[in-house]
Amino acid sequence: MHLSRVTRYACVALLAAHTLLQTSIAHAKPPVGQRWPQSQLVAIDKIDHGPLNTLLAKYVDEDGYVNYAGWQRSQTDRQALLAYLSSLGKANPQLRCSKEARLAFWINAYNALTIEGILQEYPTTSIRNHTAKLFGYNIWKELPLIVGSSQHSLEHIEHEILRKMGEPRIHFAIVCASIGCPRLRNEAYVADRLEKQLADNARDFFSRPGNFRYDANQRTMQVSAILNWFAADFGDTQVEQFTRVKQYLPPAAQQLAVSPRTQLSYLDYNWSINDQTGRIAHRPGK
Repeated sequence: MHLSRVTRYACVALLAAHTLLQTSIAHAKPPVGQRWPQSQLVAIDKIDHGPLNTLLAKYVDEDGYVNYAGWQRSQTDRQALLAYLSSLGKANPQLRCSKEARLAFWINAYNALTIEGILQEYPTTSIRNHTAKLFGYNIWKELPLIVGSSQHSLEHIEHEILRKMGEPRIHFAIVCASIGCPRLRNEAYVADRLEKQLADNARDFFSRPGNFRYDANQRTMQVSAILNWFAADFGDTQVEQFTRVKQYLPPAAQQLAVSPRTQLSYLDYNWSINDQTGRIAHRPGK
């Protein structure tokens, strides 16, 4: 019996799909954290971010660079990070809490899960080494964190939770382990200081020439690609977008930024890892 051409194509397609599925399963990471009994779940604002604060203070410098090598060598602190991530599983996102507590929780979750993902792969030169599009492991999609009764990838936390909360300054707070990202604070985000922390990070972001440059005479601005990728989170037009962040810009650039005559372009994004090893070679000062 001879198979028709259509049937042969269908068989090949099914075989390819099966291979792709098996490859994806083979490269997927086990979930980070644990499921807690329903009776032990609490509101997000009851989660203690103190353990993460201690670890960030120890391994992250004032410029946002991480001592991944030292962190990886310490079994005690590797376990401390995993214990913190497991504690996030006690949160029940369905229970009522403040927006500030919810934002702080998910920003910390994103940053801590990213660090865990990098420590699993370290030494590495870039998170992009671990973001396969078709075959192989993709850290953004396949390193799930257990929170309550669900698993959340980095991609899901960013796009389906944080971005939908209507606070565009998250883009100056969540860090994908890259030099082009905003500075990773060496402290955890907390609800009662969240506004100050977000404002501080936004000012720091625009103070760095790797993220923002301008020429008042030429009426030009160059900004991080982050504001291109997520422009819609800041506003519908260029003027609206920069009006939203005007207060965080250098004073001499504030009026330029909100002028409709200003020409805007985007800087190349630096995907090199934010590792304390080699930081002098990679990043200029403020």
